[in-house]
Amino acid sequence: MPKHHRWLILLGLLGTPVAAPAPAHAQDAFKVVAHPEVPAASVTRAELSQLFLKRKTSWGAGRPVRPVDQVDRSPTRRTFSQAVHGKPTESIKSFWQQQIFSGRAVPPPEKGSDDEVLAFVRATPGAVGYVSRSAAVSGVKVVMVTP
Repeated sequence: MPKHHRWLILLGLLGTPVAAPAPAHAQDAFKVVAHPEVPAASVTRAELSQLFLKRKTSWGAGRPVRPVDQVDRSPTRRTFSQAVHGKPTESIKSFWQQQIFSGRAVPPPEKGSDDEVLAFVRATPGAVGYVSRSAAVSGVKVVMVTP
């Protein structure tokens, strides 16, 4: 292959957006919270992604998982999507549009603030959500996220 073709291919690849995992410190920007009766004290990033994409629907022993998202314009959601799913929020929204259209599933409810997420989690057995690092999290369980 001629040298100039290799450069063109390389330049084309460099211009292609690639979803990279978020840096480890991105997880420091949010806290994962759950209803106090949720049995899990920690989850892996992959498990958390499965919970929010509804690929895993139970905490075990038949206890249903009830994930709750923040609205897509939320900076906390953008950080969470990149850190947990390894994709931007827009990709996750697209995933849910496909799920809705095919009749497979509906997305988690969306709340407009940390306080609304916390109120939902406190009131809903099996609930799991995320809030900004600065949110006061009384009445819920903080769940540790591991790699």
